[in-house]
Amino acid sequence: MAILAVSQLARNLSMYIPPHFQEVSPDEISAIMDAAPLACIVAQTAEGLIANHIPLLAAPDGTLIGHVALASDMHRMVSEGQEVLAIFRGDDAYVSPNFYPTKPEHHRHVPTWNYQVVHAYGEITFQHDEHAKRAAVGLLTRNHERRLNGNDAWRMADAPGDYMQQMLGNIVAFCIKIRTVLAKSKLSQNREERDYLGAITGLRASGQERLAELMERRLSKAE
Repeated sequence: MAILAVSQLARNLSMYIPPHFQEVSPDEISAIMDAAPLACIVAQTAEGLIANHIPLLAAPDGTLIGHVALASDMHRMVSEGQEVLAIFRGDDAYVSPNFYPTKPEHHRHVPTWNYQVVHAYGEITFQHDEHAKRAAVGLLTRNHERRLNGNDAWRMADAPGDYMQQMLGNIVAFCIKIRTVLAKSKLSQNREERDYLGAITGLRASGQERLAELMERRLSKAE
């Protein structure tokens, strides 16, 4: 998936990103979005801010693809070509000061939260034609069905033609052309190595295995 470089305008936009937590790896940004496809799409409308949680899939050119229910007001309230914000939230976990082996030495630690998040800003275009709707549904279901069911993946062709036609008539497809990406990986990078390792151990002990593994991988890459 093609991802735009992290914007140098991060300091002027809404998400606070200290330099040591700024995620700049295109591969890591893609991985966060791919692992957490249920994005929160935020848009300003004449009636105020709206937010909708919608699964998104990145096309090879980086465009985000999705669809909403025809009954949803989103495609009526948001203007064509309007900028929207899609938020992808990766794994997150509470980090206790007790995780740090240096705590007994000076007690200069406080609780914090580790997490990964991607903010993708871009222009949204709604698509009402059947071709676009079939493409959106087809791409999304193929991606997730293959992951879940492998060779037994559900296909659109498995459903009766008239039923599929009816379902497609009840949705509106859309695509978001990404303009700016801001990403943050807050993963204890500001800690000395023994406290970083202590955070990994503490997270694993508290059931946060995926976040612990992610931190271990980042440590191995840095060595």
